[in-house]
Amino acid sequence: MTNLHRHYQAQKEAQKIRVLRPEEVHTGIATWRRFAWGAAGAIVLVALGWWLHTRPGEQPRAGRLATNTPVPVVTATAQTGDVAITLNGLGTVTPLATVTVKTQISGQLTQIAFQEGQTVKKGDFLAEIDPRPYELAVEQADAQLARDQALLKNAQLDLSRYRTLAAQNSIARQQVDTQAALVGQYEATVKADQAQLGNAKLNLDYCHIVAPVGGRVGLRQVDLGNYVQANDANGIVVITQVQPITVVFSLPEDNLPAIMKRLNVGATLPVAAYDRSNKVKLATGTLATLDNQVDTTTGTVKLKAQFDNNGQILFPNQFVNVQLLLDTMKDTTVVPTAAIQRGAPGTYVYAVKADDTVAVKTVTLGPVDAGKVAVQSGLAAGDRVVVDGADKLRDGAKVTMPTANTAAPQPSGSTADRPRRRGGSQ
Repeated sequence: MTNLHRHYQAQKEAQKIRVLRPEEVHTGIATWRRFAWGAAGAIVLVALGWWLHTRPGEQPRAGRLATNTPVPVVTATAQTGDVAITLNGLGTVTPLATVTVKTQISGQLTQIAFQEGQTVKKGDFLAEIDPRPYELAVEQADAQLARDQALLKNAQLDLSRYRTLAAQNSIARQQVDTQAALVGQYEATVKADQAQLGNAKLNLDYCHIVAPVGGRVGLRQVDLGNYVQANDANGIVVITQVQPITVVFSLPEDNLPAIMKRLNVGATLPVAAYDRSNKVKLATGTLATLDNQVDTTTGTVKLKAQFDNNGQILFPNQFVNVQLLLDTMKDTTVVPTAAIQRGAPGTYVYAVKADDTVAVKTVTLGPVDAGKVAVQSGLAAGDRVVVDGADKLRDGAKVTMPTANTAAPQPSGSTADRPRRRGGSQ
């Protein structure tokens, strides 16, 4: 009985042991993994919050990890000043005259009297063609004229005698008429000889080549000793008139009404030419005229400005940036362009109040000039605005300002006018 009891107890214990199915094993592993990842994420978040809270020298951004610590900013004071209204365009330097000096006769080039790159005046001697053949032609034409003049004089004397004899009925009237016709023939011959002599003298003058216009001489196109002809395509040299000189540039057709309004009242519009980088001013001139039609392919109109170019800084076919001064706004409120912000309220600034807190003020902007922008509404002269550090502000935030930066904005062109933050510049 004892063995049977033991066997019975062993069977009952075996029934209590249950083998887990495979899906139950996988479910358990997934549950453990989720628990492990959740615990790790919680640890990372706690560590990140502790690091943000304790790292030295870093102020949390207002609106995100807001604190009552004042935000250091740089400010400028809105002032009353003048703002220039300028129009910018791309232009090409164009000479008033470009002349290719060519010979008008054929012959050997015996003298060149200019230096390449030389500045010449109208009428200055440039080159000479061998004059000897043309001197001989002048002498020949002069001799022919003298011969025919002698024949004319003899015919005129005979006509005078014949008329006397005809009055005495000593000769026939027909002989007088024939002699009168011969005199007319010689007179025409003399005129032809005079024209031929004049043409020979003109060709002789053409041997002496002079500058048709004043300007700068280019590179020589033919060397000394060559035989030149009137139909040579390149000529001898090219002269470009560079004093004065013009710049042709284009502006959008939308600017035409404002330009014409100023020109119709007799205003002289200054024009400045800058180099390719638009940093160095090359010359200052005035607007001379504009084209009579708009280019339909580009929607622009061509304008021409004239420059004295005394230093010959402007060079024909040179590319330049052009600034046309259309008008000047007098006594308007201006602030540095770095103070302008753009966002949901539109165009706005952070104005600093007397209690060193900032307020968002929506402003209406005007023209921009050399780091300054005109404010047509929203600000008054004397208001302080934030020019650096605005990306950390919100409406009502407390600010602190270094004493040295609370003065008025620096003159245009200084580093104070340059934007020192991301975005917000006009």
